[in-house]
Amino acid sequence: MPKTIGGTEFRKMILAGAKVLEINRTKVDSLNVFPVPDGDTGTNMSLTIQSAVKELSMCSSNRLGELCDAVSKGALKGARGNSGVILSQLFRGICAEIKNGDEVTIKMFAKAMENGTKVAYSAVSKPKEGTMLTVARLMSEFARQAAPKYKDFALFLTDVIKKGEEALAQTPELLPVLKKAGVVDSGGMGLLCIYRGFLGSLNGEEVAEEYVAPEAGKSDEDVFGDNSDIINLDLGEIEFAYCTEFFIINLKKSTTLADIDRLKEKLMAIGDSVICIGDLELVKVHVHTNNPGQALSYAVELGELDRVKIENMLEQNRALRAKREAEKKEMGMLAICAGEGIAAIFKDLLVDRVIEGGQTMNPSASDIATAVQKINAEHVFVFPNNKNIILAAEQAKALVTNRTIHVIPTKNVPQGFAAALAFNSEASAEENKTDMIHAIDNVKAGQVTYAVRSTSVNGFNLHEGDIIGLDDKKILAKGTNVDDTLLALVDRLKDGMHEIITLYYGKDVKEEDAEALAARVAEKFPDCDVDYHYGGQPIYYYIVSLE
Repeated sequence: MPKTIGGTEFRKMILAGAKVLEINRTKVDSLNVFPVPDGDTGTNMSLTIQSAVKELSMCSSNRLGELCDAVSKGALKGARGNSGVILSQLFRGICAEIKNGDEVTIKMFAKAMENGTKVAYSAVSKPKEGTMLTVARLMSEFARQAAPKYKDFALFLTDVIKKGEEALAQTPELLPVLKKAGVVDSGGMGLLCIYRGFLGSLNGEEVAEEYVAPEAGKSDEDVFGDNSDIINLDLGEIEFAYCTEFFIINLKKSTTLADIDRLKEKLMAIGDSVICIGDLELVKVHVHTNNPGQALSYAVELGELDRVKIENMLEQNRALRAKREAEKKEMGMLAICAGEGIAAIFKDLLVDRVIEGGQTMNPSASDIATAVQKINAEHVFVFPNNKNIILAAEQAKALVTNRTIHVIPTKNVPQGFAAALAFNSEASAEENKTDMIHAIDNVKAGQVTYAVRSTSVNGFNLHEGDIIGLDDKKILAKGTNVDDTLLALVDRLKDGMHEIITLYYGKDVKEEDAEALAARVAEKFPDCDVDYHYGGQPIYYYIVSLE
């Protein structure tokens, strides 16, 4: 049994951890506190570690330092939802501790776990006990204290996992909302899945065959269909200056197919974006290189050159940079939401870009950063519109160097609308940020959906299929039909200051039904103006806003 682990073992551990988590992803998702059809902790954590796996697959070296850099970078780029961000920070802290050696001892790994916990806690503004942070902390505390007693890495991890299981079992006692729902913390469960994968890898166990790697999350497609290919969005430094293209014709009689393969290898050594295809009749070549003359010299050994084209990409980049700089504005806005109707409303409110996201489909920090970079503005206000996306939006700041990101902590779509309405192009970025934050404080919002399991929570005895109304914190109403539940929800949310009630109906609601319900709301609350709009959102029959 191993006393230390090196790069090869570390790579296998990450891969196995990702596989065990993916196998158990649905189980982890099902531990969501609220019995609503949007539990996505397992999915977020799985997509986060899969991003780390993707970076690992592109790392040809098995040196521990390079592998650690790949895992840290990949996890950060793929971090989704609060659980994914926390997981990325755990990896970041662990990798920072172990990257400088050739192999990792048990004591070093214990210290790395402790550092991972420290980094993860610091990433959350108000850490809550009873979450995956608690599980990570108790595991790392045990590891640091017990490490000197162990000479076998697998036995050490076995006992670390046992401690984690004890910690997980205690999470309902630390977080009352878990106890009421009758579940343990889903993020803690996901973390233990990863560690079980680590242990299985060290023991040489095969991960279950049914594992299928999930597809990478939808990457940055604009909801409005603007998928134009903007080359070099961040306009950073270009490594290879010259785009070089040509054909080789009238190949020499001595030239062989192996010579064409060797030409490709030579071109790859002096540049990138290499295409070298053809046969002994005609060869097409494309390469980005700093030495186009060398590329032509290699090629002329095989035959004659034809239709040579060399373009200076540095000059093209300078021109594009100048154009974008001339068109750059001071401030822009990015909204995250689900539903084509909701997206269209944001567009009407002059939001520059909308990316798809919400419950069950949290965009990653990398997705948000990429979308921000597509907005040609010095300052970009980001409206997460979901409490589980705010942390990833904050994390995106570390991935963007040429924009200033201001995350407005909108927890729902109506707050996002209010923030967008507060935007004033004549005011400064700081003034806008202050006004937006004040604006979202004046909005109350709720959603109507359905229970996916029977449970008791927030004083309600729920059965699978019950219609429920909730705000961002708890369930406020339940019923057997959507309309009555929404009326009960509004009654709970409304106070004497509210003058406007707006309903946004989802993709499963007919317009005539929304119109009839709006009329009932207006009749019950005659002191308010009532309106309704098509939202098209999944999962939620209605989103309701009170202002």
